[in-house]
Amino acid sequence: MSELSRIGVAIDSDLLARFDALIAERGYSNRSEAFRDLIRDELVQRSWERPDEQVVGTVTLVYDHHVRLLNEKLTGMQHDHYHNVLSTLHVHLDHDNCLEVLIVKGRSAEVRKIAEALISTKGVKHGRLTLTSGGAGL
Repeated sequence: MSELSRIGVAIDSDLLARFDALIAERGYSNRSEAFRDLIRDELVQRSWERPDEQVVGTVTLVYDHHVRLLNEKLTGMQHDHYHNVLSTLHVHLDHDNCLEVLIVKGRSAEVRKIAEALISTKGVKHGRLTLTSGGAGL
């Protein structure tokens, strides 16, 4: 960990009270760690905007497994990008619906393109890409 710097921040009392309630709910032991997490989150989100930035994340898909050839299409797309798809989890939600979670890694632009292709595949009812940093530089 690098050297710590102290700063002063002026915040409206009502806003600070709401912030204190929020961080207590989330289990923070102090404001400093909560502020550090907020700052890190902003920096990570900004890094996703750079197409060549290395990211990791998950692609979550909910789909109807009765849609003709959908499983094969999704699996084929994952194999086409085997270097970006690190792992998958497949769960049978009910008789008709499946949940699939893919762990992905790579350049931001490439990971986004893969996720968009998977999510927009006919038969996928809902999908979401969640990105984060690999941790380097945080």
